[in-house]
Amino acid sequence: MSLKTLSVIGAGQMGVGIAQVCAQAGYDVVLNDISDEALSLAMAGLDARLTRLVDHDRLSRENKSAIQSRICSSRDYARLGAADLVIEAASENEAVKTKIFQTLTPHLGDNTLLASNTSSLSITRLAARTDRPERFMGVHFMNPVPVMQLVELIRGIATDRTTFEICCEFVERLGKTATVSEDFPGFIVNRILIPMINEAAYVLYEGVGSVESIDSSMRLGANHPMGPLELADFIGLDTCVAIMKILHEGLADTKYRPCPLLIKYVEAGWNGRKVERGFYDYRGSVPVPTR
Repeated sequence: MSLKTLSVIGAGQMGVGIAQVCAQAGYDVVLNDISDEALSLAMAGLDARLTRLVDHDRLSRENKSAIQSRICSSRDYARLGAADLVIEAASENEAVKTKIFQTLTPHLGDNTLLASNTSSLSITRLAARTDRPERFMGVHFMNPVPVMQLVELIRGIATDRTTFEICCEFVERLGKTATVSEDFPGFIVNRILIPMINEAAYVLYEGVGSVESIDSSMRLGANHPMGPLELADFIGLDTCVAIMKILHEGLADTKYRPCPLLIKYVEAGWNGRKVERGFYDYRGSVPVPTR
């Protein structure tokens, strides 16, 4: 089976990024979200990002037009289900994802493949709630999708070899590199990354260091391009807490207990860059630490 058409469900930062790289690779893409307003904002944001690439001579105007011509938006599940591959990129909430797949199932073509961009949830469990667990994969893109090279591929217990091979070819056509993870909470990247962020929050919580000293220490002492608290703001503190809870519940180890300070920030609605406040306050011209 050769993939030609794709649907992406979820027009947030991840979904739009996935749609962009797929269109750049020559695929026709249908982008979906829960409202026309969300889709309009997503398409406007995509246009703005592509325009910046043109302005910086990283993309020609012709290629920009070609990419945009391959992406359309729709709230029609029948249109989504007609694609060769449907990628779910909704929020990291199992109930939300399950409902999406259940709503989509009656509209799927016989050979349509399903994928979830989940960063931590069980692929086996999500697949079991569809009518095609053998044609279901975890295809986890990194954020920001157009920039990051890696895609984690995760097979559920029922995923067949053909589905896996098609997804490998798909990632290769996107010009990205695939790593294969077993289906355990957090997979590889977030099993390592998110507990590091959580530990940084504990260091702040316990008063060992300030936001600025923690991030500077990891940038200059470990050669990380971004400090862990700055990175948490970029990912979204709510997402970090959600993944830590999945690790804690799925692996039953107290070392994965979410830091109380991290939870407090989320309870305050300080979820990071997307709301202009997290470990840093982004409302001014320069980010300012909030602790």
